[in-house]
Amino acid sequence: LQDAGQTVQAAPEIARALAAGAKMARKQARERARRHDTAGSPAPRPVTHVGDDAHVVVPGITIGIDLDEWDARAQALGGMSNTLAAGLTAKLAERLGRRRDRDGAVTVQVVMSDRTEGDPRAIAVSIARVSIDPTRVTTDLRDVRADIKQALKTQRETPDEALQLASLIPFTPKRTWKRGVDAAFADPDRPVVYSNLGDVGSLVGCLDGTHCDYAFARGTRQNVARQWLERIGGDRKSTRLNSSHIT
Repeated sequence: LQDAGQTVQAAPEIARALAAGAKMARKQARERARRHDTAGSPAPRPVTHVGDDAHVVVPGITIGIDLDEWDARAQALGGMSNTLAAGLTAKLAERLGRRRDRDGAVTVQVVMSDRTEGDPRAIAVSIARVSIDPTRVTTDLRDVRADIKQALKTQRETPDEALQLASLIPFTPKRTWKRGVDAAFADPDRPVVYSNLGDVGSLVGCLDGTHCDYAFARGTRQNVARQWLERIGGDRKSTRLNSSHIT
């Protein structure tokens, strides 16, 4: 009875979420058509793996750089620490063949933490989608810095349409969620992701009570299938963290 009453009370919000979902679907369809018409980037590569759709372990690489040297290089290029990391992400993406055909740029999704002291949110981030010319990041980061700043500003000033769908979560089958995730990874621009964890503090580096010499972090994904990975052209993410207590 109590659940039924809560469902009835939430009915108007659910109706608004359904309308928002339909609107987002039409908008995404128009965006896909626009990208296709401009011959932007190639479609995801066809699956070449034959046989069992085996699960694979996606490799990760950790690079340790002195924080002072990193900051000095960022400043010399007219950027900031996070700008240099975004530029490095774009440069690595270029080496992996993820430049857009129409203009040679790399689409980078920059994930910045918005978490504040005592923030209870499960996900407290801002995501900015920027285009970066990988041929210039080794000599000048001023444009990248300005573009990221503007994209984050626009994102914070514009309500996230996806948040309006929160009311539909209890009614959404897992298969639907899976299709949504697959569609996101099938983006024809083949974006790469850069997450900035910022200064993680000293506790991360001394879990056993003593300071560690090295620390690293990486995103994880469970049950990654070989066919799915080949279909989306690989999974490319960069994560940056820093701590003055780790050498």
